Amino acid sequence: MAVKTNGFEGTLPDELMKLLLSLASNWGDVIDLNSLKVIHLSGAMTNEVYKISWPKKLENSHTTVLVRIYGEGVELFFDRDEEIRTFKNLSMHGYGPKLLGQFREGRVEEFIHARTLSAADLRDPEISTLIAAKMREFHNLDMPGSKDIVLWNRMRNWLIEAKNLCSPDHVKKYHLEKLEEEMSVLEKAIFRHDQEIGFCHNDMQYGNIMIDDKSRSITIIDYEYASYNPVAYDIANHFCEMAANYHTDTPHILDYTKYPGVEERHRFIRQYLISAGNEPSETTVEQLADDVEKYTLANHIFWGLWGIISAHVNHIDFDYMEYARQRFEQYWSRKPQVLNVHEDSPTGVNGFVEHKT
Repeated sequence: MAVKTNGFEGTLPDELMKLLLSLASNWGDVIDLNSLKVIHLSGAMTNEVYKISWPKKLENSHTTVLVRIYGEGVELFFDRDEEIRTFKNLSMHGYGPKLLGQFREGRVEEFIHARTLSAADLRDPEISTLIAAKMREFHNLDMPGSKDIVLWNRMRNWLIEAKNLCSPDHVKKYHLEKLEEEMSVLEKAIFRHDQEIGFCHNDMQYGNIMIDDKSRSITIIDYEYASYNPVAYDIANHFCEMAANYHTDTPHILDYTKYPGVEERHRFIRQYLISAGNEPSETTVEQLADDVEKYTLANHIFWGLWGIISAHVNHIDFDYMEYARQRFEQYWSRKPQVLNVHEDSPTGVNGFVEHKT
């Protein structure tokens, strides 16, 4: 059904319109299509997300829902049925929005009346402390199903997909032929038998974190990549996301001068550990901080591969290949220092940095 309102001009799936009419009827509302308000929410890079509202029949207010239309090719990244189960389980635990209904191309969710964070909010000490505590709480969730680490198998599967999708020139340009060995070396280098495993979000960018400015409560949303992983990996992902601002004219450009410094990283990790109820020793803080830095390397490979696959299957206006190039560049440039190894990194026209011994 064609809709043109509030800056949105396009066609909403017929199944979605039937679902909205059904939901409205169940709530005692009647949708007047001429008064339907559709607002496209920017910043999503996998799905198209919309805020849809309509006047209530007997009240001077509006009913508002969030509609998520799935991006193309997402089945290469995760199992949608499993993601829906995670969504429902988290909702039962009191996390995130409620699932209101599903249609073939997407789903309708409860609209959370809170503010999505901005890139700058991640650097606010008070908000950062709230995020650290909420992340600790999230990691402690006891979710059904396997509690095995997903990270390494997922990356290896993505590498296979990336190679299949790429031309031989791109395989060479992005050094994909080297990554299988790199993953094996990295996994052995950063694995510790006593590392903590928790239920991780795995995509803690600012757009997936909301705050109620009155209650100062944090809500984590969008669980598409959620799984059991080392908690250090999830924290590493969050730190890496501080280099991004997806609400600019060049949302794919990363600025690693904004990566948090030692003091800021330690402050976050200390608050994360304190929220569990104990005052951590400096040794404990430093050990987790060291683990986090090592897992940033895995994070760069993870999202580099995601960028390459997305470039071939997703048509959202985002330069995925350049994003991937930057993530791989960070991997090769940071690896010698983080792992204390001395070797040449790939170099060439793609801009990867060369390190001389």
